[in-house]
Amino acid sequence: MAQELSIALIQSTLAWQEPEKNRKQFADRMASMEASVDLIVLPEMFTTGFTMSPEKLDMAEGAKTLEWMQSQAAIYNAALIGSVPYHEDRIYTNRLFFVKPNGTYQFYDKRHTFTLAGEHLKYTAGKKRLILAYRGFSICPMVCYDLRFPVWSRNTEDYDILLYVANWPKPRIAAWDTLLKARAIENMAYCIGVNRVGKDPNGNEYSGHSAVYDCLGEQLGFSAEETILHVKLSRAHLEATRSKLRFLDDRDLFTLKP
Repeated sequence: MAQELSIALIQSTLAWQEPEKNRKQFADRMASMEASVDLIVLPEMFTTGFTMSPEKLDMAEGAKTLEWMQSQAAIYNAALIGSVPYHEDRIYTNRLFFVKPNGTYQFYDKRHTFTLAGEHLKYTAGKKRLILAYRGFSICPMVCYDLRFPVWSRNTEDYDILLYVANWPKPRIAAWDTLLKARAIENMAYCIGVNRVGKDPNGNEYSGHSAVYDCLGEQLGFSAEETILHVKLSRAHLEATRSKLRFLDDRDLFTLKP
């Protein structure tokens, strides 16, 4: 079993509703990485920005991006993760893809659609969590607004990593910082949050603050700039801390209905 997981968090501006341009810029950024990694994390809706007009996109764009993620994962022998507007069976979802180097993939549809922006009117909410096994680590991926709902994030499967991709705006960035740290502590897991930077045509400004916290809430990486943030996660540290501080043994036992 692998004892370390090397991750790259790509915090970037996004071209508004221009999937091809965004795919190219992320390909260029990955090509600039100086070290090999196991996992590359991209923001929420990384091909478009946080659009509430998915019908203006080519309906095939989601599939095109999945194929692109598969090709990039193979090039770097690393898994890719990020969300896109996805059209299927006459509905749209905010779909997060996790793509392995061999091209196999799994997906998670954002559970908590952001009603303040009308996301619930455009995108169908997901109903199932996803727990991934990858290179010796168990990962629970989620999307942006999910961060505000701790019950949905509860560590009932003893996952090692809780991961959020986001377009989280600057006016509420203090909540992002606080909740990422809280989710790490309460779930005794690494917590990763990848945000974007820049502005969108709706007047929203994004200040980044992509970060990684360990299971005690210690910050392992942080940036407010357009950058690639590299962090290594240690299984030995996680297991030693959980063995010494057995807080997960005292969890409340209940289930959440879909």
